[in-house]
Amino acid sequence: MASYIVATAALGRTDRGEAAGHWRAPPGPLTTMFGTVLPLDGGMLFPQESSFREVKELNGLWDFRADGSPNRNEGFEKAWYKRRLTETGPVIEMPVPASYNDITQDPTLRDFIGWVWYEREVFVPARWISDEGTRVVLRVGSAHYYSIVWVNGEKVTEHEGGHLPFEAEISSLIRKEPTKPCRITIAVNNTLTLETLPPGTIQYMNDSSRYPDGFFVQNIDFDFFNYAGIHRSVLLYTTPKVHVDDISVETNFMDNTGLVRYKVSVQGGFNNTLNITLMDKDGHFVASSTGSSGGLKVVDVKLWWPYLMHENPGYLYSMKVRQHAHRHVGDEYTLPVGIRTINVTNTQFLINNKPFYFHGVNKHEDSDIRGRGFDWPLIVKDFNLMKWLGVNSFRTSHYPYAEEILQMCDRHGIVVIDECPGVGIKDIRSFRNASLSHHLVVMDELVRRDKNHPSVVMWSVANEPASEMPPAEFYFKTLIEHTKALDQTRPVTYVTIAAADMDKGGPYVDVVCANSYFAWYFDQGRLDIIPLQLSTHFENWYRKYQRPIIQSEYGADAVPGLHMDPPMMFTEEYQNALLQSYHDVFDQKRNQYFVGELIWNFADFMTSQGIYRVVGNKKGIFTRQRQPKAAAFLLRKRYWRLANETGRLLPD
Repeated sequence: MASYIVATAALGRTDRGEAAGHWRAPPGPLTTMFGTVLPLDGGMLFPQESSFREVKELNGLWDFRADGSPNRNEGFEKAWYKRRLTETGPVIEMPVPASYNDITQDPTLRDFIGWVWYEREVFVPARWISDEGTRVVLRVGSAHYYSIVWVNGEKVTEHEGGHLPFEAEISSLIRKEPTKPCRITIAVNNTLTLETLPPGTIQYMNDSSRYPDGFFVQNIDFDFFNYAGIHRSVLLYTTPKVHVDDISVETNFMDNTGLVRYKVSVQGGFNNTLNITLMDKDGHFVASSTGSSGGLKVVDVKLWWPYLMHENPGYLYSMKVRQHAHRHVGDEYTLPVGIRTINVTNTQFLINNKPFYFHGVNKHEDSDIRGRGFDWPLIVKDFNLMKWLGVNSFRTSHYPYAEEILQMCDRHGIVVIDECPGVGIKDIRSFRNASLSHHLVVMDELVRRDKNHPSVVMWSVANEPASEMPPAEFYFKTLIEHTKALDQTRPVTYVTIAAADMDKGGPYVDVVCANSYFAWYFDQGRLDIIPLQLSTHFENWYRKYQRPIIQSEYGADAVPGLHMDPPMMFTEEYQNALLQSYHDVFDQKRNQYFVGELIWNFADFMTSQGIYRVVGNKKGIFTRQRQPKAAAFLLRKRYWRLANETGRLLPD
């Protein structure tokens, strides 16, 4: 299996530390490998079709059942995976990909914590089964949070983490009974503990006069809904037995010549011959090489430029890797390659040796009904809205987004700060070695998946952690140094907030990403103090760490259609006035050390129920249905003005 396994003895613990039976993991590797980490043993290339590879999408309706037993463990005690799910009890239809929370009218399912079970039977093409030189791989794009997968009743893989892909080869299993359909069972558990990313705790309410026996809640320290289920595509795909397993590229240029350094890993055989060919966007030959590693020189190179920084943004070459081996069918994989460089000075963020200024947004994978489920119409709509706004960048707050979104960014020239799910790390117990070990694994998986995307210009290892706590300095120093060792071509950051972060937040990062909500969470309604407080905030950060600064979050909630003058909180006028006050300070600092601004948030999104949120967070400049508030027009005017300062033309 081409992934880390991080095993835990239980998928849930109470805040007092005892095991919570409702989330106890089944016997086996989960309990016998506590705290161990197995090294990555393969690549995670995005599945694609070629002359030697096929892809079968398994999206659609799956059988679904939530394990509502008191200990949430009935599915394992009665081995639901050994027979059809319909034979274990009542099931419902559940779309994949989608969060399961908002699909039904059942409020208990919307807030369900524990194991849910998915199952689907599929027919595998006969040629995949008859040809023993073909590998058949099952891949899950992401499932939240802990997943165990069986094929025809036999466990094939398990994975911890809600936002990255995992897969397993299933060739031998489907060949055992070649005439029968392939039954795929996936159990998913959304419990968050002090050692997960993001972390959480399970709290039992033991007052029998107020709560029924066994009543519990999932506590979290992050401000978005804990959507769960199979969120991205489930695929079957094939490769030859001897196959291209991984590709890594690094790019550079000098004058008019580009350089692509590559490294290719082949698994399944020896004495392989590799031919590497680089083609331009029109399919014309550019350069070639042989061998598992080397370099390609590109004369008259066309660089990958961000949107609005060049008249031809997002230029991609195609690197075709062909593998041949004696007595084995060959393999072929084509990797899009954008040639560009990234450098950071004390005052600038440079792309292709030219200053780049982030004028962008923070986002969430969030929408009506489907929750965090992958949805092409929504993605295309969001990209059209971002380009209409004049957005050149966004941060994947607060977890890795779907690979298809990063591919869109590559093609459109949208710059990405790629963030792991390290949000809500507030409890000192989440800085222990077990948590750090898992966090390191997540960064390994993230970099392995996204290392070749030219749109990804920076790694973010956490958002607003309690960095003032004593263990945090070692925790984040280790994490950042590890990430830099994984990828030496991109800067590393984590997102900080408030003055308390200054003592621990800056020494190891390459760029300071700072969040602030003046006149919102503090000094509510006092727009007049923003210029002083924000300017002081920036000056203190830069004086201490001499790093370029990005305003990685700022904003105010606005209920669409709510108006008042003079502006008051939650009105569209107040949101506009707050943004304008921030923008005035940004413009003062832009010629010094200030390199970017990312609004919070692109669109309204769902949160847990509470008195501080009215059906979700309303800080979007668009509604959750992607309709503009007044702030969208203010931001559009600003972003196109910023783009014009680099020589680009205003939109029609």
